[in-house]
Amino acid sequence: MQKRLFTVLVCVLAFSLSGFAQPKKSAAKKPAPAAGSPDKAYMQKIWDGWGTLDASHQKQFYAQGDHAFFDVAPLKYASWEEYEKGVSGLLKSYKSMKFTVADDAQIHQHGDLVWATATVKEDAVTSAGKHEMATLRWTAVWEKQEGKWLIVHEHVSEPLP
Repeated sequence: MQKRLFTVLVCVLAFSLSGFAQPKKSAAKKPAPAAGSPDKAYMQKIWDGWGTLDASHQKQFYAQGDHAFFDVAPLKYASWEEYEKGVSGLLKSYKSMKFTVADDAQIHQHGDLVWATATVKEDAVTSAGKHEMATLRWTAVWEKQEGKWLIVHEHVSEPLP
């Protein structure tokens, strides 16, 4: 009986140790994004457009219809039309704005969807001449619609001080 128990324990030990001896699997490589899909340069192009202080130029990047867009203020817009109207009023209170997408941008693609996150540096001057600087958080989801990558959801926020 003891001999049998000893044999079983040796077998269990051998199988356990063989599991540790297995070479570790390398992390799965991400497939390269499809040509023409959103990348960091495209993300910067969108923010450069906001820097023109003319929200109407941004329509080309956003899906039309009912989509949720969260901005620093107010809480939420339910469509591009609401977003454009609301942000246009805010942009009128600035002389200049410059945005820079940081190197921490992460982009993920799955078929006709791309989602990305990044921090964005803001350097702005209000109409009253006040200099404002901030770091924003940005999450965007694009969907390929009729051959174009359009933002179907966006979230922009500023961390509390």
